[in-house]
Amino acid sequence: MSLKKRLKSIGMIAVVAGLIYVVAIWGTRVETAGDAEMPFASEGKDTLYLWYTDESLTSYLSGAAVTYNETHDVRVVPVLTSGLEYLETINEASLTEEVPDMFVVSHDSLEKAYLAGLAEEVKPAEGFVMENTYIGTGIQAATYKDKIIGYPFYFETSSLLYNKTYLEQMAQKKVEAEADLEAAQEAEKELEENGPEQGDGGRDEGMPDLPSQSASEEAPLELTEEEKLLVEQRMQELLPTTIEDIKTIADSYDAPEGVEAIFKWDVTDIFYNYFFIGDTINMGGEAGWDISQIDIYNENAIESMRAYEELNQFFSIDTSEIAYEKVIDEFVSGKVIFTVATTDVIAKLEQAKEDGLFAFEYGILETPDIDDNISTRSLSMTNCVAINGYGEHRAEANDFARFLTAEYSNILYARSGKVSAIQNADYGYEALQVFAKEYESSISMPKMIETSNFWVQLEVVFAQVWDGADANMELKHLSEQMIQQITGREYVEEYIRESEKPEEETESDEQDTES
Repeated sequence: MSLKKRLKSIGMIAVVAGLIYVVAIWGTRVETAGDAEMPFASEGKDTLYLWYTDESLTSYLSGAAVTYNETHDVRVVPVLTSGLEYLETINEASLTEEVPDMFVVSHDSLEKAYLAGLAEEVKPAEGFVMENTYIGTGIQAATYKDKIIGYPFYFETSSLLYNKTYLEQMAQKKVEAEADLEAAQEAEKELEENGPEQGDGGRDEGMPDLPSQSASEEAPLELTEEEKLLVEQRMQELLPTTIEDIKTIADSYDAPEGVEAIFKWDVTDIFYNYFFIGDTINMGGEAGWDISQIDIYNENAIESMRAYEELNQFFSIDTSEIAYEKVIDEFVSGKVIFTVATTDVIAKLEQAKEDGLFAFEYGILETPDIDDNISTRSLSMTNCVAINGYGEHRAEANDFARFLTAEYSNILYARSGKVSAIQNADYGYEALQVFAKEYESSISMPKMIETSNFWVQLEVVFAQVWDGADANMELKHLSEQMIQQITGREYVEEYIRESEKPEEETESDEQDTES
């Protein structure tokens, strides 16, 4: 899913501090999850309303509410509503009898909700330590001005998806080639030590019969356990930890028929590009709210963007035809070996395997660094459960939010396809554990209202650099724009003159040195 669709689906809106509160009849149509005819109250219990905008959560939220209701003196009612003008609608509803006591919201909207009084600092029950329960990135995402104002619920981030079958075949060919080379070297050594054994017609009988080219192209031989271990070892050596490793594979790989691209990803979407620059810029600090911590224009960022630009010449991706969904479809059909994907890809691949449309094995790796000197860092988003500051049952809402996000979360992925933000979760798929590890080291989208257009502008910078624009100047202009938005004054960055890389020694230089 693209960043634009992801933002739209969570109700990214232009709400600012100081919303105008007007007494009005709540006219927005909402539906209770699972049962539109649920009564307002039951058995004299107080009713808590939980609002959310993503329909895929309905089954999970309904199950959680039923389970919680059975053992508590309140009745929780999940309410599915539109994501358009989400916080404004919550504000209006807070003036009615059916006040949303809590709501699911993307972490980048928490500052807006907090400043409007719609989200307050969470108050979990005594003994519940959030830092021991949720992944650290989720805690940072839910933090504003050193206050945790949401319970981390689920996350999204990107990692490297690869075709495991193709890499295993490549590893096996390496093992076979090594065995052939070893056999040839042993035969040559035998020949040097003992000389040829002459038989009928003068044939060298000391030389072993090596398989012909045609024989090696037949069905692969059954491997011994020792050979299988060796193939696995070579497979691990092939797994890339840097973009340079992928380029090396692309240079040497004899791709099977049908493979059209070694590495292909959606270069038009910032969510799949951000990792290139994520470890070199700072937007609001780790928690993403501090406007004093802005560092976009620096030499490391420029170097990272230049490395990104060079990939256009190496992998030649046409931006007019690229799209995330299309790339994943090509991966499923075996046309792409490596790509950058989000957590939603696991369900799609598993379904494709079940339907007989995906004839390969796949794997997930943490997003590779650019090279041994330039690190990367993925972008992440966290959806949280916020407690409405205008609700009458805030203690009860805190307890249910804790139950929903931490205690009941073991079936979150099975029921909704969402990946829980709690520590040491069992997602049922090893690949999702890698995504969780990626999330742990990722950087959260910032919450700052003043720079809410940063992602759109950064996406433009990536597009322009991919098409050949100067990375230095593009980052300079972006930094000036963001700082001007924050300060309200014109700002000019001092131009950074990049360090010149030492030229590689030529062969003649090496000979001169030796002499």
